[in-house]
Amino acid sequence: MAEIACTHCNLSFSEEIMINESLGEKQLHFCCKGCQGVYHLLNEEGLDTFYDKLGDTKLQPAVQKNDDLEKFDLEGFKNKYISVHDDGLHEVNLIIEGIHCSACVWLNEKVLHKKEGVIEASINYSNNKAKIIWDPELIKLSELIETIRSIGYNAYPYDPKLQEERAIATRKTYYSRILVAVFGAMNIMWLAVAHYAGYFTGIEQSFKDILNVAEFILATPVLFYSGWIFFRGAYYGYKNNIVNMDTLVASGALSAYIYSIYAMITHSGEVYFDSVVMIITFVLVGKYLEVLSKKHAVDTLDSMMGSTPTEVTLLEDKIKTLVSVENIVVGDIIELKPGEKLVIDGNILWGEASFDVSSLTGESEAIFKKKGDSLLSGSVCLDSVVHYQASKDASNSMLSSIVSLLEASISKKPRIEQLANKVSGYFSSTILGIALLTFVAWYYFAGSFETALIVGISVIVIACPCALGLATPMATLVGMSKAANRGILFKEATFLETMAKANILALDKTGTITEGKPSVVNANLYNDFDPAMLLALVNTSNHPIAQGIRSYLEAEYNVLSQLELSHIKSIEAKGLQAKYKDKTLLGGNAELLSHLEIDQKTETENSLFLFAIDNVLVARFELTDHIREGAKEAIANIQDLGIKVMMLTGDHAQSAKKVAKEVGITNIHTNLLPQDKAALIDKLHEKGHVVVMAGDGINDAIALARADIAIAMGKGADVAIEVSDIVLLDEKPQGLYEAFKLSRRTYGAVKENLGFSLLYNVVAVPLAVLGYVTPLIAALSMSLSSLVVVANSLRIKQIKFKDK
Repeated sequence: MAEIACTHCNLSFSEEIMINESLGEKQLHFCCKGCQGVYHLLNEEGLDTFYDKLGDTKLQPAVQKNDDLEKFDLEGFKNKYISVHDDGLHEVNLIIEGIHCSACVWLNEKVLHKKEGVIEASINYSNNKAKIIWDPELIKLSELIETIRSIGYNAYPYDPKLQEERAIATRKTYYSRILVAVFGAMNIMWLAVAHYAGYFTGIEQSFKDILNVAEFILATPVLFYSGWIFFRGAYYGYKNNIVNMDTLVASGALSAYIYSIYAMITHSGEVYFDSVVMIITFVLVGKYLEVLSKKHAVDTLDSMMGSTPTEVTLLEDKIKTLVSVENIVVGDIIELKPGEKLVIDGNILWGEASFDVSSLTGESEAIFKKKGDSLLSGSVCLDSVVHYQASKDASNSMLSSIVSLLEASISKKPRIEQLANKVSGYFSSTILGIALLTFVAWYYFAGSFETALIVGISVIVIACPCALGLATPMATLVGMSKAANRGILFKEATFLETMAKANILALDKTGTITEGKPSVVNANLYNDFDPAMLLALVNTSNHPIAQGIRSYLEAEYNVLSQLELSHIKSIEAKGLQAKYKDKTLLGGNAELLSHLEIDQKTETENSLFLFAIDNVLVARFELTDHIREGAKEAIANIQDLGIKVMMLTGDHAQSAKKVAKEVGITNIHTNLLPQDKAALIDKLHEKGHVVVMAGDGINDAIALARADIAIAMGKGADVAIEVSDIVLLDEKPQGLYEAFKLSRRTYGAVKENLGFSLLYNVVAVPLAVLGYVTPLIAALSMSLSSLVVVANSLRIKQIKFKDK
């Protein structure tokens, strides 16, 4: 059987074992699936001119490890790692292995977006985590993994425990490569001292040859073993028509190495093996320190899930069994022992204990819980055994919600990062162009190939796209990690940037400035009526005023019969209406009962609740709500930041003014319907303001949706939390101040990082072009520039807040 060449790698094999296919009139032959996949990928990406440049050169067949692809489509994998959206789309978080710079991120995102069925593919450079959303009807996850592998990277599901194991393996790889590099660098510097001494005082050629060979022996393993990660990254960059940081390092070091061999053999010029070793050593050590810093920054987020129990003790007919958390349903009874972490929300049925809630709120003081109290997942039981009933399943509990928010937040790139990535995408290509022009200019004017080459290498090595690529993701990751520790959850990293630019804070009154637990301070009953009717009416609402009336009735009357109402109607921002038998019940504020021709006595600083039966006023209640602890101080701190604070409330003017006066707010808007609040925010937008809105109720949902940044209190209505951009878990007003301070500090760090990165390159590259920088100094400068960006980002952790 005749042998034919593989269309991709040009190696010849027997025709009977080849994979044959037709593309138009062209007959294709492939020696393996790897070559076939790479060929089609290059064609799809418009890179088929690669084969014209290749000519008759033979390649190694494209080896792809795809024997484990089927596991990504198994039901067990789906249940553990994949979340299914309401519209049927699938979402997964992956770690992409092999990413070295922002160009790697760009390449992976571009290739994935080109696959039919991929809705979103976003990769965070700081931790290499990819968020991918796709349509399972059009493409399988295994196909996406195969695509990632086909361009030289690998992907595996994000799991904090596995991530730690892989991080340790990565560190060990760096250890061995750094060990070789440092050993080579220390020894080659001794030889270089002798070399330079001989250069100035004179040295016989035979001794010089010995030193050159010794330096060559030391430089070779450093370049090809320690520097292998740069060559690998450069190869895949070239393969996909991308110039990245690895290309700059590899091309600079290899150019100096090849020239040094030429100089060593021909005895013309000086060797630069010491520069080769120093380039690889400095950049490799810098890269390793960068990896350690990024890992330290994401540890806070990983630790939230890393220690989460996978099983709980289920109580069923007095029998205790260990059950997977995924199998717990609402209503199940769970036993919690001292030292155990809650993984499912619920309510205590038996027992009492102290709970550590520091992972949720940042508060170190334990909270005592007894029968009837609610428990949130993420809390740790400290000192007793309790039995509690699950109120949510695992996927909808607080801890899972927090982790989902955090995972989603770090995958969304701020606008400033998107711009930086776009710039760094062209940066490396521009630097290579500048280096080439520098080489030509120096060779033409100086007449020395050696001098021109060394100056060109210095230009390549000193430029640092990494500092530019790291500037934003590193700062935002540290900022969001710090915020999570303080009980502040940003749903997207983009919101840090928006909030940093905000100049107006709009606050709802009830539940935001106040505790949202109004109590009756004055009750006037005008006619005899069955209080059970009022209890039945307020039981149809979750509004804080209704809950306050219910608490009053339950305290005043020992036993009230349960009545069944009909035609129940909630009247927006006014109150409630219902029917009991042939009676019409009305309960709400003065505006709801304004059609009644009676003296309602609305002149009061307290909140009012009026109750009428068949249009006859039978009861009048005054309620007051307590100001949240620290609200006055937090609002003053926010105003000190130059932010204008205003109150938006549906309550009447007197009550609103009383609260506003206590907390120091002078800009008050009262008697607002939900749509009125939204319209007011729209007017502020028209004047060019960036508005932050904080609220906790259903009637805040519209206004929250209209604001640039919506903040919901952690125990507020689900609707309010759903439309919010930031969630305050501990509900303390101090969290609002800290969110503003953190966002401004983080955005400031981003601008500092970008400013430094740009300034560094603007200054360093011209100095290298003019010949003032050696390759050794260039390598050191490049590594230090990245470390400066990382160190500046970590300074966010040292932020100080004013006392409450």
